Amino acid sequence: MSASGGTKAIVAALAANLAIAVAKFVAFLFSGSSSMLAESVHSLADSGNQGLLLLGGKKAQREATPQHPFGYGRERYIYAFLVSIVLFSVGGMFAIYEGYEKIKDPHQIEAWYWPVGVLVFAIIAESFSFRTAIVESNLTRGKLSWTQFVRRAKAPELPVVLLEDLGALVGLILALAGVGLALGTGNGVWDGIGTLCIGILLIVIAIVLAAETKSLLLGEAAGIEDVEKIRAAVVDGDTVTRVIHMRTLHLGPEELLVAAKIAVRAEESAAEVAEAINAAENRIRDAVPIARVIYLEPDIYDEAAAEAGTNPGKAPGGTTPPEAAAGSGH
Repeated sequence: MSASGGTKAIVAALAANLAIAVAKFVAFLFSGSSSMLAESVHSLADSGNQGLLLLGGKKAQREATPQHPFGYGRERYIYAFLVSIVLFSVGGMFAIYEGYEKIKDPHQIEAWYWPVGVLVFAIIAESFSFRTAIVESNLTRGKLSWTQFVRRAKAPELPVVLLEDLGALVGLILALAGVGLALGTGNGVWDGIGTLCIGILLIVIAIVLAAETKSLLLGEAAGIEDVEKIRAAVVDGDTVTRVIHMRTLHLGPEELLVAAKIAVRAEESAAEVAEAINAAENRIRDAVPIARVIYLEPDIYDEAAAEAGTNPGKAPGGTTPPEAAAGSGH
């Protein structure tokens, strides 16, 4: 996995969640708090999620085969989608079930210092993990807002870790509030309500992750900036006069397919056109290094015929480049 995949953030989150999961489960055994049980399952699910992200990054590095000629870059999208399913089923649904049971049959929390102490420790540990994810994301986020970064990122790992860590921190605060109210009022129902809120939070995050990774799995175009760089790189003003239409597709976070029909001068020979195409491909790769698979089809452009809709070079479905819309987000 490349550095942009956020391996450091994933490993930091994995280490934090494993330690926190053990601590929370021990606190549950001593206190009987349902919030602690839900949080321990949440941390265990998060640990499994980070393992899935690392596994997806490893599998994505496999070389292309005749059966998969464009490689395995999308493995990272598949495993990120699995993360959303695990978060929904294991974390969210279990917490809702446990919260419902505790509200239906409340009981007093014992040894209150265990859950409170573990929750404070967990908040500190998760804060360090969240900080690592923020630092790693800032290396690639640029001027994008955090919402835009989550929606537009082509590498799924960092948005997943960011949302997981954010959900974990909010969940810990909810658990601490539930335990605190249960201890303050002597009513164990508050512990169950806190657990129920944790479950709802996890399900909301899982739905957001599923929606974002689904878009990546379906196939997204390059971002608007990369599309403009590619268009500018194709045209040399000599043999290649314009881009008639173009399609881009992410084969993986760091691998882009570019297919374009380009206009060449009618008087150019086949050898000159071939040379111009090779030069255009080199310019594209210089401008956008992740553009590794490039197909350029030469054509003779007739502006009048294109306007009339009879030119064979007209973009399928219209003349508006789809990347302008598709590159704006998931």
